[in-house]
Amino acid sequence: MPNIVLFSGSSHHDLSQKVADRLGLELGKVITKKFSNQETCVEIGESVRGEDVYIVQSGCGEINDNLMELLIMINACKIASASRVTAVIPCFPYARQDKKDKSRAPISAKLVANMLSVAGADHIITMDLHASQIQGFFDIAVDNLYAEPAVLQWIKENIPEWKNCIIVSPDAGGAKRVTSIADRLNVDFALIHKERKKANEVDRMVLVGDVKDRVAILVDDMADTCASLLNVYAILTHGIFSGPAISRINSAPFEAVVVTNTIPQEEKMKACPKIQVIDISMILAEAIRRTHNGESVSYLFSHVPL
Repeated sequence: MPNIVLFSGSSHHDLSQKVADRLGLELGKVITKKFSNQETCVEIGESVRGEDVYIVQSGCGEINDNLMELLIMINACKIASASRVTAVIPCFPYARQDKKDKSRAPISAKLVANMLSVAGADHIITMDLHASQIQGFFDIAVDNLYAEPAVLQWIKENIPEWKNCIIVSPDAGGAKRVTSIADRLNVDFALIHKERKKANEVDRMVLVGDVKDRVAILVDDMADTCASLLNVYAILTHGIFSGPAISRINSAPFEAVVVTNTIPQEEKMKACPKIQVIDISMILAEAIRRTHNGESVSYLFSHVPL
């Protein structure tokens, strides 16, 4: 593809390489380093004048450092006369801080959106936003891709008794996600009502629905500490797995915890054999190809590219 340059940030180089391989491209030359005072320095190693630039950087690991690196890379390309700069952010940082749920709480997702726009991003490609309304925080184009087609494919290929399963949402906010998957599979769904006293701590849970003698498949957009993932078969888009998450998964009677590779999982898989990964690099690569060629990306909302 002419007039396209693909750069990788330092958060998830493996995913960037898979996307580049799928597109038949070489990753662009970029050097990221830190000064002794921990300031981030970025050097773009090739011309981007008049080019369609894509920067792959996921919101994981050292999130604040990686976000700052992304902003600097966007700005470096923009002031080097790139025609268009697209930030490919598989896991959007600060997505859970999307509303003012108590007095004096920040809406940090909106702040991140403003920062990306001010840095010079012309377009955002992300996946399974924690709240789809975050798209409205931007005045630039946002493509929110879905892992759902890949999840459906994995369920049909790896769960022999999937026709007798029940899709479970861990909270009321995920009801739309699980009903969509349940409809596509033509199975029932259930909800778990969670009451939290504070963030990352569940006080009590109530199950709404009948899961007796059925394969329960819990579907969510992300799992952080995994306090709510017990005694279930789990499929998640963003496997953050911070704090005691891995020990909780290991001690729980899971068949498997399935996540996509929007976040690097190699180290987590070594510590927990129950974790399995769905590769979504082909979805991101196809979204980049279609965007670059001016084609619609809506096909990807319901299909996995071949």
